[in-house]
Amino acid sequence: MSLEDAAVVAAGPTRLAELLRSGELTSRRLTELTLAAIAAKDPAINAMVSVFADEALAAADEADRRRAAGESGPLSGIPVVVKDDLDIRGTVTGLGSRAQTSVAASDSDLVAAMRAAGMVIVGTSTLPELAITGFTESERSGITRNPHHLGHTPGGSSGGSAALVAAGAVSIATASDGAGSIRIPAACCGLVGFKPTQGTMPSSGGWHGLSTQGGLAARVVDSALFLDTFGIFGSSLVEAATHDPAPLRIGVSFSAAAATKPAPLDPRVREQVEHAAALLGGAGHRVRAVDVPYPIASKALTVRYLGGIAQAAGRVDDPALLEARTRQIARLGRPFGPRAVAWAVRQGRAWGDSVHDALDVDVLLTPVMSGPAIPVEHWKGRGGLSTVLAMNAFYPYTAQWNHAGVPAVSMPMGSTDEGLPLAVQLIARRGDDARLMALAGQLERLEVSRDQVS
Repeated sequence: MSLEDAAVVAAGPTRLAELLRSGELTSRRLTELTLAAIAAKDPAINAMVSVFADEALAAADEADRRRAAGESGPLSGIPVVVKDDLDIRGTVTGLGSRAQTSVAASDSDLVAAMRAAGMVIVGTSTLPELAITGFTESERSGITRNPHHLGHTPGGSSGGSAALVAAGAVSIATASDGAGSIRIPAACCGLVGFKPTQGTMPSSGGWHGLSTQGGLAARVVDSALFLDTFGIFGSSLVEAATHDPAPLRIGVSFSAAAATKPAPLDPRVREQVEHAAALLGGAGHRVRAVDVPYPIASKALTVRYLGGIAQAAGRVDDPALLEARTRQIARLGRPFGPRAVAWAVRQGRAWGDSVHDALDVDVLLTPVMSGPAIPVEHWKGRGGLSTVLAMNAFYPYTAQWNHAGVPAVSMPMGSTDEGLPLAVQLIARRGDDARLMALAGQLERLEVSRDQVS
């Protein structure tokens, strides 16, 4: 594959849509290039579960026909990889597990919407079993690797999607986030990972409402385009992404929500959070330090997270084939019945509706993870409880915002000397997706400008 062809595949859906509209590119050609890129890149990263070459080319031809007839939409003809947690009719929804064997009779709502929009589904991406862990390793698919450094994880649970986009094998991929599973892979792989407000995207709501669907892309505007096309928001996220917001009150917090002692924050991560704060302060926002209060929120979150895993484990085709660690984690959640879950959901909603006002901020700025991506097999051999506690210590900055139901975005911000990406997180109030997208776009432009000057 030539460098020119590789650049086309990785151009991002916004640019690709322009090329398709202008006639400089056909969906057929773009899909052929994407399939070639996947064939070239995936052997090293192991991020694909299935490739639908014939079906994808047929869908591309149909997208070209519809465009010629004047029927195409903003993402028509754009190839997309689907995380293997969404039903695609005629295929097994694997959920990263050998316990799943039945074929889906129909498409999930998001997949159906992508088909209707003319997107070209080229295949499915890996995830850890039942989307539980912050690293993408499973008995079903093996180890998925970070294209920036093959000895490290691309994160989880949307690690396959993140690895493919970061490798330039596809320009957009679906992702879901129940405790950080969009933002953690984005941070590991140097991508934009936007978790929208709870209830705005189709096929969301798993783990007792913690999980939401979204996408992974390299640029803010591309993330906005995907969400705008399939979600329900009060205003255009694409328009927001291209305009600076009015001055905001931004609280910078390094406090962590860990069940035990959180992992020490890597100084390189702290430096990037402080750097982002300086950029935003220089742009006219009022930036100050705050301390986010977590105690009750963290306890209620545990009920939803572990209870949701127990529920998901009970719904697979053959629970006996689940990995030992998954069965152990599921057992931790079985005591949490409907009353406990209902209490936890109420707690999350109340905390999410009050935390920004209590801190007198519009947006929070925090780390995404305690450090850069961990090595692969870092927690290999650990039991269920040990794994949950280790992840909670290393990833203590993301799951509480699923519990709150508010929008949050991981933004790439620098890298280590070894080339591993670093990132920061921005969190807004419920329903403030457009304002958060505007701030993310501004931060992206500020960082690009700084890099160009340096």
